Amino acid sequence: NGKPMIYWSIMALKKLKLFKKIIVSTDNDKIADIASKFGAVVPFKRPRRLSDDFAVTSDVMDHAIKFLKKKGESYENICCAYATTPFLKVKYLKQSYQIFIKSKKKFLFSATEFEYPIQRSFYIRRNNQIKMLDNKNFNKRSQDLEKVYHDAGQFYWSKSNSWKNKPILFSSLSIPFIIPNYEVVDIDNIDDWKRAERMIKYLD
Repeated sequence: NGKPMIYWSIMALKKLKLFKKIIVSTDNDKIADIASKFGAVVPFKRPRRLSDDFAVTSDVMDHAIKFLKKKGESYENICCAYATTPFLKVKYLKQSYQIFIKSKKKFLFSATEFEYPIQRSFYIRRNNQIKMLDNKNFNKRSQDLEKVYHDAGQFYWSKSNSWKNKPILFSSLSIPFIIPNYEVVDIDNIDDWKRAERMIKYLD
């Protein structure tokens, strides 16, 4: 929609007017320049070991938090927001923050319902062989199956010391904040990108 993808995340975080600082963790100079242009801070260059396709969010967050502490900056509550979420909404950030503070949990993360019951899903193996996830669900009606949810990939509220030791977020440590699936696109591939381009015109 004519803007760098990270623009949408930064603008939503700025409009919330809750954060003392919006930090972008990146190893890329171009992304750093774009982030700075839109009002974020890039106080360090992310290490190479945290910049490949196998880097995990917990390590990236732990690195950023430790960097800030060395600079004398300490925060009780932190929000991790992905740059690949152009539909980040101020109202959801605000609502979820209030829930997080009251919950006393270590994490709150955005989640959404699967569009189709995954209990009736199947694998496609070699030679187009089909294997159901669970055969006993084949004759069940979709509306009779329990709702299942997944990470919406938008934001994660946390206590600043909670990212150590690669915590499992989908556990009793966390509370989910449900977002309608028509407002969720976690951009991982070209299909997601095309869907987001269409959605952003509609939602705008």
